[in-house]
Amino acid sequence: MKHDTQEQEKEQDTCPFCSKKHKDRDEKEFKDLMNRLKRIEGQVRGVEGMLENDAYCTDILMQVSAITSALNSFNKALLANHIKTCVADGIRNGDDDVIDELVVTFQKLMK
Repeated sequence: MKHDTQEQEKEQDTCPFCSKKHKDRDEKEFKDLMNRLKRIEGQVRGVEGMLENDAYCTDILMQVSAITSALNSFNKALLANHIKTCVADGIRNGDDDVIDELVVTFQKLMK
């Protein structure tokens, strides 16, 4: 499924850390991930408002902790989808490089 292909191509051209690969996600996966990101975006804006309104430090810290948890949950969902689709398809197609890529990804995530 294409989600604003021109925008994706523009981002890939200007994204210095992107692999230049892409994945066509099904509508359910796309909506789930986007909903998670929108909620996180709202949480970040809420923290910004708290800071602007001189909220107490520990109150802000608790909200930032909730954002961190939400980002970790997003990563878990994305990683599970990646393994079930991209990695599994690569292995089925004889592309063992996908395993090395997954190992490197885990190493980067576990810094």
